[in-house]
Amino acid sequence: MRILVCGAGGQVGHEVVDRASGFGLVALGRTRRQLDISCADQIAREIGLQRPGLIINTAAYTHVDNAESHAEQAYAVNRDGCANLAAAAAQAGIPLLHLSTDYVFAGDAHVPYREADRTAPGGVYGASKLAGEQAIAQRLPAHLILRTSWVYGVHGNNFVKTMLRLARQRDALGVVSDQVGCPTQAGRIADVLLELASRYARQGTLAWGLYHYSGQPRCSWYEFAGEIFRQAHDLGLLARVPRLSPISTAQYPTPARRPAWSVLDCSRFEATFGLTAHDWHADLAEVLAELARQERRPAAV
Repeated sequence: MRILVCGAGGQVGHEVVDRASGFGLVALGRTRRQLDISCADQIAREIGLQRPGLIINTAAYTHVDNAESHAEQAYAVNRDGCANLAAAAAQAGIPLLHLSTDYVFAGDAHVPYREADRTAPGGVYGASKLAGEQAIAQRLPAHLILRTSWVYGVHGNNFVKTMLRLARQRDALGVVSDQVGCPTQAGRIADVLLELASRYARQGTLAWGLYHYSGQPRCSWYEFAGEIFRQAHDLGLLARVPRLSPISTAQYPTPARRPAWSVLDCSRFEATFGLTAHDWHADLAEVLAELARQERRPAAV
């Protein structure tokens, strides 16, 4: 089956395209420059030309802080783009798998969020992503929305790469310790999306709806950074480990408010599909090992 992958230049989209053949699928990867999902005509033309059997949407406006001052752009992609994809998928008679975020919640809970819990995004990014979820649900019954959190991987910009860069530049670092979530490897999310797509290709249906999927167990950004430094040093990615200090959110102000609690309950997803959440420590090791291989690889002449 041919699948149209929107947002192929991003962390998860890149992995989806790279791994699709291993699931017996042909990925038609499209970056933002190749396919702007905020333009309905472009989507209709692409679907008409390529005739995919399913769409995976990983495209999003993900600049959380910039979204506060560029709300129109955030909504154009995160809400209107989703509406366009859902409408086009409905017209073509194909399903849509869509990636969403923990930012749809207020982040003030103390137990893992379930799919039916009240949403209350604290900023433009989360509000625009929630609006995208709603736009899909209203237009396309055959949809699967997967909320995830704290995405990192080999490609693109993410917390792991930022920590490695800062660790090489500084002797000491302060990292927020009062925000708690579940780091989730981009490649792991890609595997889940592709497994679901391959099941649809075989069965012609899925248990459609809204699900949560993230790495396990929960940790703070401070704890995540500590593990990044420990593993990276063991692999030779860092010559030394910087002194790491916990700081509060108040000590690191940002234009957009971050959720203090980003822990997702993945039990519904696991029970429905038999796919378990993975330990982020092991998934982090995979990413760091690949980054180490890339650094050792001779530069192309």
